[in-house]
Amino acid sequence: MKIRFARPEDAAGIVQVHVDSWKTTYKGIIADAYLDSLSVEQRWTHWEKRLKDPEHGEGVMVAENERGQICGFLDYGVDRETGRVHEAELYAVYLLQSEQRKGIGRKMFQSMLNELKAREYGSLMVWVLEQNPAVHFYKRLGGEEAERKEIRIGEETFTEIALHWRDIARLTI
Repeated sequence: MKIRFARPEDAAGIVQVHVDSWKTTYKGIIADAYLDSLSVEQRWTHWEKRLKDPEHGEGVMVAENERGQICGFLDYGVDRETGRVHEAELYAVYLLQSEQRKGIGRKMFQSMLNELKAREYGSLMVWVLEQNPAVHFYKRLGGEEAERKEIRIGEETFTEIALHWRDIARLTI
């Protein structure tokens, strides 16, 4: 398993992981009609732009399997709610279902933390759907609930939870 920074040519692999992961992670949570409507074509432009023209302080990391195929990704940057330079936000982390529970998410998270610390970020937060099993992963890593908000996905309303690590210098994986 290899964790590295994403390159523009990784867009296709990231998009495929993004769509496939949504369809498995949110099965039984988000309406099947919405999940069935997700496509690589819908997400392509976003990821192509994101990788070619990243904002200052942001990064995308990918996990490659032993065949060199992208099987996961992690996207992070400046906290979008506050815009404060030294407060980071984990925007997204997704792994193919076949690669989950192998420690890959933990390795990507550690790689991101190392980068954030090197860039002198002080804190980290992530928004996650309340029903997403990843809530437990983040809480085991010491994430503390800071806030809740309602969001719309398709025709449904969901609760998102903000989990926060106030001092990433003390965060150990």
